[in-house]
Amino acid sequence: MTSPLTVSASEGRWTPRLWGTLLVLCAAMFLDALDVSMVGVALPSIGSDLGLSTSTLQWIVSGYILGYGGLLLLGGRAADLLGRRQVFLVALGVFAVASLLGGLVDSGPLLIASRFIKGLSAAFTAPAGLSIITTTFPQGPLRNRALSIYTTCAATGFSMGLVLSGLLTEASWRLTMLLPAPIALIALIAGLKLLPRSARERDHQGYDIPGAVLGTASMLLLVFTVVQAPEVGWTSARTLLSFLAVAALLTVFVQVERRSPGPLIRLGVLRSGNQIRAQLGAMAFFGSYVGFQFLVTLYMQSLLGWSALHTALAFLPAGAVVALSATTVGSVVDRFGTQRLLAVGFALMVAGYALFLGVDLDPTYAAAILPSMLLIGAACALVFPALNIQATNGVDDHEQGMVSGLLNTSVQVGGALFLAVVTAVVTAGAPETATAQAVLDSYRPGLLVITGVATAGLLLSLTGLRGRARKESLVVTRSTPREAEAAERVATRD
Repeated sequence: MTSPLTVSASEGRWTPRLWGTLLVLCAAMFLDALDVSMVGVALPSIGSDLGLSTSTLQWIVSGYILGYGGLLLLGGRAADLLGRRQVFLVALGVFAVASLLGGLVDSGPLLIASRFIKGLSAAFTAPAGLSIITTTFPQGPLRNRALSIYTTCAATGFSMGLVLSGLLTEASWRLTMLLPAPIALIALIAGLKLLPRSARERDHQGYDIPGAVLGTASMLLLVFTVVQAPEVGWTSARTLLSFLAVAALLTVFVQVERRSPGPLIRLGVLRSGNQIRAQLGAMAFFGSYVGFQFLVTLYMQSLLGWSALHTALAFLPAGAVVALSATTVGSVVDRFGTQRLLAVGFALMVAGYALFLGVDLDPTYAAAILPSMLLIGAACALVFPALNIQATNGVDDHEQGMVSGLLNTSVQVGGALFLAVVTAVVTAGAPETATAQAVLDSYRPGLLVITGVATAGLLLSLTGLRGRARKESLVVTRSTPREAEAAERVATRD
């Protein structure tokens, strides 16, 4: 049965309830990003208050990443099979409880456990929320507009988290843990009233238990290995054996999925060039940005002596550009298509990273830092919505959760992988004499890696443009003028 919300969306009428539904989903996405950005600034205060070592503090961040990145595939398919609304609301409730516990505990292990549970719950809310949007709003301008608003909330949450953490940590680090709880509770109550009911998939071919176990285990081990590699060494026996185990698990996982009547991931989805470009582009996009944010934060706080709040405000223009573009990106996608937006966005990102290579120890913010922030903000405003639209276009409703989980997994694995690589490169070049200039020079190879990753994303997007041009030329030569015009309109939306 078709939901009244879906009917309203397909007719182009955005009723108050439809806006309310989107607002609830945006709130969950906002919370995910807010939580990630707030914790980083609070780590020194947490370590001092609870007496935690640097390695233990790392797991306050890594625990969340492990739960989130490791269970996204399972979360996405669970939304398809068990009902998107049900999965979203239960996971949001768990997120609220874990946030409350995280602000009340008095030991490092319990805090890390609460962070892992929050990551686990986010692994279910993220793909369920995205698939609710893609099954409520029909493919085309309406969905593009909804997704541009939805993805903007992630960047806005991340930017606001940086600023709020600087303010809240001045009072108590516990406030940074507690803040998401009431917001999640309000979103949960609103979601119970507003989210459209979604039936479970009744005609599926059974639950892919072996695939779920293998997929989750391989993602957990991959994220764990990447996170730990900079500390234990990339060439250590432990790291190499872990990567070997990941390869073995993924090999078995692929074989199981090929034979399963109801796979966790239908491998045929990855035969689409657009789908592959979306997944790899997501890794390059988020991986390069996380590495950039990490290095720039070190540069501003360790070398320039800026406060956490000062640093957060320095990043704010990038978030402001994304927030201001929320209602316009959808129409830009309608006009130019996702491939063109990805190419332009990655080009802006490369330019922003490359400009930052020239910073020194006495920068003028307006001349040396602000241009990079504006370019990167514009890039995020174009790339992130385009990736979500490209990954979910042309996918049947009963597989939207699966594709959403796969895309979010690519984002998280890319972030963990390239951050670890950047950290390893900077650590390897650490100077024996730690003068400020020598430390800054040791950051530049890491910035080059970040720029290279973004360049790879640009080249990948250009292959999509080239393939699109070939397809259009074939359509023009083999079709009547009217057919060619209709095909051009369809291709423009790709």
